Amino acid sequence: MRIPLSAPDITEAEIDAVAAVLRTPQLSLGPKLAKFESVFARFVGVPHAVGVSSGTAGLHLALLALGVGAGDEVIVPSFTFIAAANAIRYVGATPVFVDVDAVTLNMTPEGVERAISTRTRAIMVVHTFGVPADIVELCAIARHHQLLVIEDACEALGAEVHGQRVGSFGDAGVFAFYPNKQITTGEGGVVVAGDAAVMARIRALSNQGRTLSDGWFQHTLLGYNYRLSEIACTLGIGQVARLPEILARREHIARTYTRLLAGRPELTVPPVDLPNKVISWFVYVVRLGAAFRAADRDAIVQRLHDAGIGVGRYFAPIHLQPAYAGFNHTPLPVTEAEAARTIALPFFNRLSKPQMVEVVDTLIAAMEGQMTGR
Repeated sequence: MRIPLSAPDITEAEIDAVAAVLRTPQLSLGPKLAKFESVFARFVGVPHAVGVSSGTAGLHLALLALGVGAGDEVIVPSFTFIAAANAIRYVGATPVFVDVDAVTLNMTPEGVERAISTRTRAIMVVHTFGVPADIVELCAIARHHQLLVIEDACEALGAEVHGQRVGSFGDAGVFAFYPNKQITTGEGGVVVAGDAAVMARIRALSNQGRTLSDGWFQHTLLGYNYRLSEIACTLGIGQVARLPEILARREHIARTYTRLLAGRPELTVPPVDLPNKVISWFVYVVRLGAAFRAADRDAIVQRLHDAGIGVGRYFAPIHLQPAYAGFNHTPLPVTEAEAARTIALPFFNRLSKPQMVEVVDTLIAAMEGQMTGR
């Protein structure tokens, strides 16, 4: 693609730092892991952080460490990346899908309240596309029903609610650093929590079940190899140091797109300002108007691809995936309607204004061409 959907932003200084680590004898479980965890915890505003191999691994470990398991239900949106529901199934629990708000595309407190049953053990709150969910209200519901809250903040590093960063509200928060995220470590993730005992269990589980008192060949718990390498941590340290400028740049790009798309009633653009919330821009997703069908959306996406512009369809509802056939769920009309009309536009730190203009012009021409060609 001439204009890709996403692209990592890695500086020469970060490349040099990674190269320096490659010249050392310690490429795993070394000082870079400890430093990365420290700077990350400080940024999010929590006392503890554990680096792991991916956001998916982080969600799995958070559920395990908090004791969610067979027979339990976990409330989760269907409009999200499938890893959220998969992690619930990894521990033997059952995902219970709820619908989302048509503006923020996040689960609503009302929908969660309706989905609570005698088997509900936890709520997995996803901050979709970096837009903060109603986490204060959701935590209040959880406290009232004595439920756990796991924040899937994999798309929302730096987002805030009432001045507090997401990921720090629940019993555990999980972040991810795939190359399309705000910052990247190639692959990787972090779990944060306020409870030291929970974090100690997560650390042990991520390192083959070894507790701090265990020797290398002693394993107190049934664990996993979910470690994050020194190479990844070194890159992460450099990326976290640049986070304020990265987040500001991404917000500028989002607001530029919104200005370029102003006056287009056939398109719904994402909210850029929400009361008492700060959005952390992961992607910029527009939604086609009601006159467009899912087939129209797919044809428009193909036209942009043919023009060398990378766009995506975020998200395919989890409850409609073959891997989730047979799972019961209440009707999810907003999820199904909105998912059929989404188009994620190219969005990355170094995206230029001329590129954004080309994306918007090509998108509008593709939409007009699709309607004319019916």
